[in-house]
Amino acid sequence: MHGTSRLPGALGVRGRIRLLIGVAFALILATVIPTGPAKAATQICSSQTGNNGGNYYQMWTAGQGSACITLNSGTSYTSQWSGIGDFVAGVGWNPGTTSSKSFTANLSANGGTSLVSLYGWSTGPLVEYYVMENYVGSPPTAGTYMGQVTSDGGTYNIYEHQQVNQPSIQGTATFQQYLAIRTSPVSSGTITFSNFVNAWSSHGMNLGSMNYQIMATEAWGGGSGNSSVSVSNGSSTTGGTTTGGTTGGTTTGGTTGGGGGGCTATLSAGDKGSNWYNLNVAVSGSSNWTVTLRLVSPAVVYTTWNTSATWPSQYVMVAKPNGNGNNFGLTISPNGQWTWPSVSCSTS
Repeated sequence: MHGTSRLPGALGVRGRIRLLIGVAFALILATVIPTGPAKAATQICSSQTGNNGGNYYQMWTAGQGSACITLNSGTSYTSQWSGIGDFVAGVGWNPGTTSSKSFTANLSANGGTSLVSLYGWSTGPLVEYYVMENYVGSPPTAGTYMGQVTSDGGTYNIYEHQQVNQPSIQGTATFQQYLAIRTSPVSSGTITFSNFVNAWSSHGMNLGSMNYQIMATEAWGGGSGNSSVSVSNGSSTTGGTTTGGTTGGTTTGGTTGGGGGGCTATLSAGDKGSNWYNLNVAVSGSSNWTVTLRLVSPAVVYTTWNTSATWPSQYVMVAKPNGNGNNFGLTISPNGQWTWPSVSCSTS
């Protein structure tokens, strides 16, 4: 947290930085100056909150070094910092939502650690959460490692950490931090936030009622840099009917050479919920196969089992055997698009 708290373990060398990256805006309630609506292309170099173009914004700085945010519109900003102790700034919504977010997050920095994350709070329970998309330096990994989730063409490490008697949006309190850290940073893409809500929940990490939510730039540790960030709010995920369950539900793959013959991948329906569904994939003709699934945007794969999966691009998944036989499965978050992916198979 801001002030004199220190991180445990390897991150403890950061000196005056907070206990995780933590409580990034907790002191705002006590120290940030609320203001009226901001105008476009407004530069802010002191701690404050407000509204701009119908969207919420926050700026917080610990005071060491210099940092400014320039509000270009309600959903876009640039920021600059130099010799920074700690600062956090961003734009978004108050309250936030579980809908998908599209973003660009160009980040350039030297020294220290810098992040661009979807950041927010919930109440009942009180939770501070991060989905870290872009970073320079080592992202924080304090807390308990809970596993991984695949979403939007990436793999994220999940951590949970308890803050004890630390500042929060409800004053000094004990609360949980939920982190999802992308293993390979990106400068643009989609955050299907419901995937992370579901992934956290599967580990008993439940969010409550949404408080504010921003696409935030954060930096600490004496570095300098700049960011250019924009974010837009997608539609909330809703239920639907999976197409292909009884018509067109089987897709055969190619018969390209290798491994002594071709192979076929067959899709069949599994369980289904209001905003997810499972597909089973049965491979025949070879035990040395490569199955390629091409999803229809904005549907994304939430998780897989019994296969080793990679992501050449956001909506393309390549599956290979991982020693669990020729049948594997996947859970898809449709985001309103319930058309099954196309599938092909080749021997390798």
